[in-house]
Amino acid sequence: MSSTTVVTERLGLGTSAGSSRHLDARRQRWGWVFVAPFTVIFLVFLVAPLLYAFWLSLHTKALIGGTKFTWFANYAKAFSDPQFLDGVWLVVRFSLVLIPIQMIISLAAALVLDNLTTRLARISRLMIFVPYAVPVVIGALMWGFLYSPRLGPAAEIFSWFGAASPDLLTPDTIFGSLVNVVTWQWAGYYMIIIYAALRGIDPAVYEAAKIDGANAWQTALRIKIPMISSALILILVFALIGTLQFFTEPQVLRSVAPGAIDSSYTPNMYANTLAFSYSQFNYASAISFALGLVVFVGSYIFLFITRKRSGLSR
Repeated sequence: MSSTTVVTERLGLGTSAGSSRHLDARRQRWGWVFVAPFTVIFLVFLVAPLLYAFWLSLHTKALIGGTKFTWFANYAKAFSDPQFLDGVWLVVRFSLVLIPIQMIISLAAALVLDNLTTRLARISRLMIFVPYAVPVVIGALMWGFLYSPRLGPAAEIFSWFGAASPDLLTPDTIFGSLVNVVTWQWAGYYMIIIYAALRGIDPAVYEAAKIDGANAWQTALRIKIPMISSALILILVFALIGTLQFFTEPQVLRSVAPGAIDSSYTPNMYANTLAFSYSQFNYASAISFALGLVVFVGSYIFLFITRKRSGLSR
């Protein structure tokens, strides 16, 4: 036996290394045990339904001959379907209008609250965040009541001044009404994300800016906003994905604005109508995956542009 082996055994180094490896293996096994319930639920309730829906999208059900495997024929039909394309164009326009409004409101609210040091700041954060805690269906029903020209409080308020209440549920006004509902619902959530990013900035940076003579406006524009750019990009991605999947608000308001919102107003509404009103599950699955492709491509292009610009700025 060599002297090195003797020293190792006397010091217990070999035993220590072996026990360490045994402990790591034991921890890994217990880690898999704790992760297993989530993995099973994830596979059963998300992965399996997605795979089944994709399998359905590759088939076509005919009146004669039953269901046939048609590869990507449903996808070719989807991207030439005027109703689907009109819905995609609507949510794209909706994103271009909604996202800047949401960003401006949430960023302005976060910057104002970041400068407040009184108890009013806590109350204000809570009040701005409360709409996000309201279920989307309840919020849409509430705004449907407020928008009603006959039953809503707006009609009574306008009657005090002898004026007629504007109808916010017509085809010409429903777009702006939906923008208002979604902004009210999500601006508080985005504000909390931005506010948390602002609170993570080192106060020494503000002190250095104050010494250099920067005022509050210059500090916000040249220090705060650039330092939370990653949080702003994250919010933009969330808003883009959520807006392209627009469904709940127009679906709820459709009952009070039937002339302004039809069954194919958004791609998700169109897929829902095809599946549960006309039993076209195969084509509805293709519409859903086609929309998912649009969301993926749109998100990837946005992230590519933002990363490229950040790389150029460096």
